[in-house]
Amino acid sequence: MPHFLPEPARPFTPQNRSAVLLLNLGTPEAPTAQAVRPYLHDFLSDPRVVELPKLLWQPILRGLVLTFRPKKSAHGYQKVWLPEGSPLAVFTERQAAALAKALPDVAVCHAMTYGEPAVKRIIAELKAQGINQLLVLPLYPQYAASSTGAALDKVFEVLLQQRNQMSIRTITRFYNDAGYIAAMKQQIEAYWAEHGRGDKLMLSFHGIPQANEDKGDPYSYECRQTATLLAAALGLSENDYIVSFQSRFGKAKWIEPSTQTLFDELPKQGITKLDVFCPGFVSDCLETMEEIAITGREQFHAAGGTQYHYIPCLNTNEAWLEALTSLARQHLQGWM
Repeated sequence: MPHFLPEPARPFTPQNRSAVLLLNLGTPEAPTAQAVRPYLHDFLSDPRVVELPKLLWQPILRGLVLTFRPKKSAHGYQKVWLPEGSPLAVFTERQAAALAKALPDVAVCHAMTYGEPAVKRIIAELKAQGINQLLVLPLYPQYAASSTGAALDKVFEVLLQQRNQMSIRTITRFYNDAGYIAAMKQQIEAYWAEHGRGDKLMLSFHGIPQANEDKGDPYSYECRQTATLLAAALGLSENDYIVSFQSRFGKAKWIEPSTQTLFDELPKQGITKLDVFCPGFVSDCLETMEEIAITGREQFHAAGGTQYHYIPCLNTNEAWLEALTSLARQHLQGWM
């Protein structure tokens, strides 16, 4: 196979056509162990996700992990799967559709770092449409090498094979974007107005290994900056909220404090009514709907908690869709 891919077969006419590509993590095609296995293989084989030597990690992955974890993960997906499909896929597609409606002069599409729709295929389709200016927006507010970095790697791999390369812009983070903060404020306050408010608000972000932070990953700093801005917008004092990190994997030390550990500890400290929101996820998914909304509730109540409210992610919140549009417009300046 040649290193450079042939260009689409169409007359060459210089033009400036722009597109926005939304990127998210990915999801299995079905809530079954058979479908989860190849998805997990791709995800956990990425050196951005697991920074271990290939010769050490691959035997563990192919042996223990891919033998037992697909069935467990599939069980979790079965609890949250929507009639239209995976929650992450459904909400990401809806966000892309809303952005396309708001930006009629720009092509808007979405792709997944792992699984379908694949980055390589979507960019090839854009190329065939004559798109030569691409704004890439990973849907991760806070930058982490294992999420945003991995997503952008997929895009750059495609560009490395293009003979006539697209112009490209990337949005690597938007953790302090005013529209994003305002949308979360609106989402939380609307939930409180309808369901009441607990003793404390937990802001649970996805975790990363401590070693990643020690090597310079800015993720936890950006998470805490988001939390500080959101708390200020909500008028919360330091005693009103707590920042935590979820979704640990493996035996290595991860950044603290652990969401799951706090579920056990907070009732013992007198915090028996807890609200949980996940600012690092703009779409509900397995990690929010199963790990936090379902399993987290069970764990908190088992530890002595009396009231547990999970506040859904932004999903198709109108304020968030407006913020997403504003963010795209800002970075498209000069292209449209």
